[in-house]
Amino acid sequence: MDLSFTETQDMLRDTLARFLADTYDFETRKKMLTRPEGRDPGIWKALATDLGILSAPFAEEHGGMGGGTIENMIVMEELGKVIAIEPYLQTVVIGGNALKYAGGAHAQALIPQIIGGDAIFAFAYAEPKGRYDLARIETTAKKDGAGYVLNGHKAVVYAAPWATHLLVTARTGGSGAEREGVELFLVDAKAAGVTRRDYPTVDGFMASEVYFENVAVGGDALLPGGLDLIERLVDDATMAVCAEGLGAGRRHHELTLAYTKERKQFGQPIGKFQALQFRLADMMVEVEQIESMVLMGTLKLDLPAPERKAAVSLAKAKVARSLRFIGQNATQTHGGIGITMELAAAHYFKRTTMIEGQFGSADHHLGRYEALTLPA
Repeated sequence: MDLSFTETQDMLRDTLARFLADTYDFETRKKMLTRPEGRDPGIWKALATDLGILSAPFAEEHGGMGGGTIENMIVMEELGKVIAIEPYLQTVVIGGNALKYAGGAHAQALIPQIIGGDAIFAFAYAEPKGRYDLARIETTAKKDGAGYVLNGHKAVVYAAPWATHLLVTARTGGSGAEREGVELFLVDAKAAGVTRRDYPTVDGFMASEVYFENVAVGGDALLPGGLDLIERLVDDATMAVCAEGLGAGRRHHELTLAYTKERKQFGQPIGKFQALQFRLADMMVEVEQIESMVLMGTLKLDLPAPERKAAVSLAKAKVARSLRFIGQNATQTHGGIGITMELAAAHYFKRTTMIEGQFGSADHHLGRYEALTLPA
């Protein structure tokens, strides 16, 4: 099997890497976080119109480059290297895939808007009592004529403060954690009855508590596929954050290695000490293992559901544990300054810590893998 990237994929990585090197250094990122909106909208527009990066995973018929999951993996890894706060995951990976899978008029209208940088999506799926169970939701969508009326509360909705559209999971029937009746709706972020409470997250992103009070949507707002569609979108997103974790973990290791060459103790760089050399070597091994698991999981996203789910869970469990190992050892090597806001390594530690639990912790995914692969 040939696992090498195509020339186009290499060009995509190189183009994005050069752009981020010029525009997304650590100090620039810190300044973005102090802005009222929590980001620089010009960066997103440049990714769309100047570089065409947002078109990478979309079909040519929609104005895209004809790519797919591998292109998303490449972009997310590069964004992870600079811990970018851009809504690529929410908009291109989750929103774009939802539109591709659903097809129809929504895809025709909105995918070109995503490619042009004009549409930003947020995925409103998590609820305070839901944990990682995608079916355990209390938000309701009651039939009202030809449309639906949504009521409920979604928690920690990343990118919601910037979003033009919301993808909302809600119940049209059933209760508790029943699979039947769980559906996905496309909602205008400015629709009457939608309110938000915005806040910065610990890793530098912006998120919201989103409330729906008698939000009326048309019948076409219901995207076909139910919980099967939602699970597929979450698996896509899980592998995307794993790719982001690869980029962030690799850079975290590089920053730690550079620090051991600069920091001196007993008249010599601490990198000369054998114990720290062993530690850095172990961190590098974890980075390489993350890379293998990310590629494996990404390549299996198009397989039938049981195989896809098992591969994603195996990858996420390993990536989560490896990122924890890298982060904890990097912080210990840096000492007290390893958790200060002035040091880039601290920001990488925060983001990789959040990735550990995003879309399921290591324990959650090990449990799912066991349920999928071991005899009952």
